Amino acid sequence: MSGLEVRKPRACVLGVEGTELSNWEKGFFREAEPFGFILFARNVTDRKQIKALTDQLRDVVGNINVPIFVDQEGGRVMRLKPPHWRKIPAAGIFGKLFQTAPENAREAAYVNARLMAADLREAGFNITCAPVLDIRFPGMSDVVGDRSYGATVEQIVPLASAVAAGLMDGGIAPVIKHIPGHGQASVDSHKDLPVVTASREDLNRLDFEPFRQMKDVVAAMSAHLLFTAIDDQRPGTVSAKVISEIIRGDIGFENLLISDDLSMEALGGSIASRTYECLAAGCDIALHCNGKRLEMEEVVSMAPKLSGVSLTRAQLLTNQIAGFGPAKPSFTQLADWQARLNELLAPVWQAEE
Repeated sequence: MSGLEVRKPRACVLGVEGTELSNWEKGFFREAEPFGFILFARNVTDRKQIKALTDQLRDVVGNINVPIFVDQEGGRVMRLKPPHWRKIPAAGIFGKLFQTAPENAREAAYVNARLMAADLREAGFNITCAPVLDIRFPGMSDVVGDRSYGATVEQIVPLASAVAAGLMDGGIAPVIKHIPGHGQASVDSHKDLPVVTASREDLNRLDFEPFRQMKDVVAAMSAHLLFTAIDDQRPGTVSAKVISEIIRGDIGFENLLISDDLSMEALGGSIASRTYECLAAGCDIALHCNGKRLEMEEVVSMAPKLSGVSLTRAQLLTNQIAGFGPAKPSFTQLADWQARLNELLAPVWQAEE
């Protein structure tokens, strides 16, 4: 099946339990037809193994352009790690360099993204959940921390834009996150529900602005935060008000909206109810990451086949993937990029530290 044909998969992205597909997973995924898959460190041992697994996923759904996601940002968030892959600096390193040499920081962010894209393409991925557009606020949870490019919109947008461009030039689709802004989370949303009490005016001026300036990126991931100034009852991922008024309205993001992981503790209720509620609120895709059989069955029970505007948005992402072509840098190109990156980052980071 060509990625340019209209495919009507289910409105979910699912994880995988181990390093290869079980017979149950093969049958389940073939029948469920999820929009895509997401892999984590538990699914990765080495280069040969991960390429075999991503090939398996393509084979089981019969689509060479099926979206295969990974959280590969750099720093604390790396699923492809040393010794089989290179060490990737955290976003905060580029932010630190930006303070004294903004042009060098932008170039470094771009070159690093090209190198990261080369690793991901070789492993069989076509999407990474990056860059992070969240602002770093003092005194907030370190769930964002050095995953942020900085404390100002003026710093985040140039660096994140360079990352998005580098990823796309290397054949990897970016997913901006966590829309409409995760920077004011006082607790880790993996463990509890963050409550943000900032005024709507302040949120609009700060948290929302990076997303507004990068609203043309084809996919975004939602934030599991309770914004009391907007909806004091429901976290953003499951709030129709946050999605319609803020993400689609004030920010103007019209492309594919993917929920953050539905198994995170910030959300209450069953996995089935979380799936239903995020899609009913306006997310296009329900993301479930842990690969647990019973939970995935709940997701699939509540996620319909994509249709309408959600299908159109999903197809834009699939078409972007299909249009990348066989980008494969030479060994010399990769060595040159790595040398240039090391040179640019020398004042603020050591690759072997």
